[in-house]
Amino acid sequence: MTEEELTREVDSDCVAECLAILKKGNLVEEQWRMPKPGEKPLKEFKTTSSKFRASFQCSMADLGDILHLSVSTEEHLRMVVDLIEQEVQNGNTSINDVARKLNVSPVFVKGIAKRLPTLDVRGQGLVILDGSDR
Repeated sequence: MTEEELTREVDSDCVAECLAILKKGNLVEEQWRMPKPGEKPLKEFKTTSSKFRASFQCSMADLGDILHLSVSTEEHLRMVVDLIEQEVQNGNTSINDVARKLNVSPVFVKGIAKRLPTLDVRGQGLVILDGSDR
């Protein structure tokens, strides 16, 4: 479906933000829809998978952080998110330094950054995304 079709389907103005988050997580892919003669091509979005499969090894504490982040509401994490964003804006982009300062694990900091449309992980650091990076 195109972004316009999705907007009509769910009657919401947050479709663009949702698509940005899904693209960031590699859960949707973009492709060009072949236009009818005389029309311009449109970008459409398609889910990349309907099932989840993981093959990784981590500590039980890290797995607990990942599961906690995946089921928590944004309101529940808002204070930690604000502190992380403030640290990055103040120039502290190191995942390990931010985690140490906030007394959370680096996996927790990475997980929050991956959930937010405004932050991303680059190497061992965090970056603030502007609209052009999404």
